[in-house]
Amino acid sequence: MKMERRRSFPAVALPLLAVWALVMVVPCFAGDPYAYFDWDVSFITAAPLGVKQQVIGINGQFPGPVVNVTTNWNVVVNVLNDLDEPLLITWNGIQQRKNSWQDGVLGTNCPIPSGWNWTYQFQVKDQIGSFFYFPSTGFQRAAGGYGGVIVNNRDVIAVPFDKPHGDITLFVGDWKALDDGKDLGMPDGVLMNGKGPYRYNKTLVPDGIDYETIHVHPGKTYRFRVHNVGISTSLNFRIQNHNMLLVETEGSYTVQQNYTNLDIHVGQSYSFLVTMDQNASSDYYIVASARFVNESRWSRVTGVAILHYSNSKGKASGPLPDPPNDFYDKSFSMNQARSIRWNLSAGAARPNPQGSFRYGSINVSQVYVLKNKPPAVIDGKRRATLNGISYSPPETPPRLADEYKLKGVYTLDFPSRPLKGAPKIGRSLIDGTYRGFMEIIFQNNDTKMQTYHMDGYAFFVVGMDYGEWTEESRGTYNKGDGVARCSTQVFPGAWTAILVSLDNVGIWNVRAQNLDSWYLGQEVYVRVVNPENTNKTELPIPDNALYCGRLQKYQNEQTPHHKTASSASATYRTSGLLLLMLLLVGIA
Repeated sequence: MKMERRRSFPAVALPLLAVWALVMVVPCFAGDPYAYFDWDVSFITAAPLGVKQQVIGINGQFPGPVVNVTTNWNVVVNVLNDLDEPLLITWNGIQQRKNSWQDGVLGTNCPIPSGWNWTYQFQVKDQIGSFFYFPSTGFQRAAGGYGGVIVNNRDVIAVPFDKPHGDITLFVGDWKALDDGKDLGMPDGVLMNGKGPYRYNKTLVPDGIDYETIHVHPGKTYRFRVHNVGISTSLNFRIQNHNMLLVETEGSYTVQQNYTNLDIHVGQSYSFLVTMDQNASSDYYIVASARFVNESRWSRVTGVAILHYSNSKGKASGPLPDPPNDFYDKSFSMNQARSIRWNLSAGAARPNPQGSFRYGSINVSQVYVLKNKPPAVIDGKRRATLNGISYSPPETPPRLADEYKLKGVYTLDFPSRPLKGAPKIGRSLIDGTYRGFMEIIFQNNDTKMQTYHMDGYAFFVVGMDYGEWTEESRGTYNKGDGVARCSTQVFPGAWTAILVSLDNVGIWNVRAQNLDSWYLGQEVYVRVVNPENTNKTELPIPDNALYCGRLQKYQNEQTPHHKTASSASATYRTSGLLLLMLLLVGIA
């Protein structure tokens, strides 16, 4: 289906009759409003750390716009790829119920070619909470292209706290100018909403860097939605002299607890309520600093924004608020993670309380221990593995191959325990049982913190500890109020266990959120198929599906819509991304 570029509109909720033209291409969910977005994704010039460089912007914005919708709304995003390379956008934490066709990863979608546009169309079915989107191909997320997704409660569902005075989204993450072709190493800094640090230290922070300022009113309470959209660095987040009341993470309301700081790992999202209860003698620091590193060496790798009261009497000055003093206490961060629990009495997307789903009483039908190790050289290239297999995406997405009954695209034999012998490159998928209950143990035998994510689902984080997981480790599981989320940290030399109900048909990505590990092959897909021949558990392939690989012959041509200046200005940034990718695999 040839998709013509459309005029840009702001997001708007439309009644069903007003979007009759869209019904031809959008699956119909009767009575639920539509939100329509028109995005131009291109390289733009920005100077997040004071030096001009090319970043990926959306409609000229870096970070991109926030998608603000409500439970069960239909979201239609028309994406023009104005980059000079293929593009996919994935929706981190949006479950795409019955609709893995819209997931935006290489296991389900062919990339949008340069100069083409493609329309994502999905429903945020039975979800609430704070999420984000980002480009999923290659190393593009390291160049930007990310933005927020807010899914509000319907009016008929009570929120377990008073309505805040304002809603603030903060994207934090490590940033490295990749144009010099060096290996990852230490990042150049930490950004907040695409901006560098406030000049809290004249030695560490050069003059002339633009920084983020959050404007607030005294006595008011604000909701902060904080997302770690970085490459590979865990960050400790804190607001000087202010408590942060944790209320939600990745679609689940949590037991409400105050934190003075919280570790936020790559790919994770949290919501806090923060009350402006200080005397405003000056502005206050908002800080995101690197964790699990040599903090004296990494002192310059600190993101600093400003919290500015409307009655503030002066600029922030003096030292930053201290990070956790736990260099010799490796249990501090893990205990903090364990303290995040599910609010059993709160409703969420549905009227019944979250805790009415008693996950601890369900029998497990499948168990997978997914072990990662430090990267290894396989066939002359540096690769990362799970269970000894480094995933290599086939040219034809497995979900598309299934639709056309192609053989030989992938194998359905991913091992439930680590393979013995030398690691290998493969295209092996996990054979998930529809309506089964799967236990996954992530065993991190690397020396770096990892975060793992699962598309299509929210899973229950039931346990984590240092050492090697054993069958006896189940005795430590939290079977009552483990939080449901989509991304979980796994500490180096430790394990994390999750439980997930496989009730969403499709092929779903399980990946390392750390961008270097993911790019080097640390991912797998879970294939969930309903054995009954029915059209009620999965939506049909969309009319505008893109085709590639062995199915390229089905693809209709599109007239490119390039802005000629875009690809030319992007050359420097793209070459830097390419050099970095070559270095990662050891062939540059």
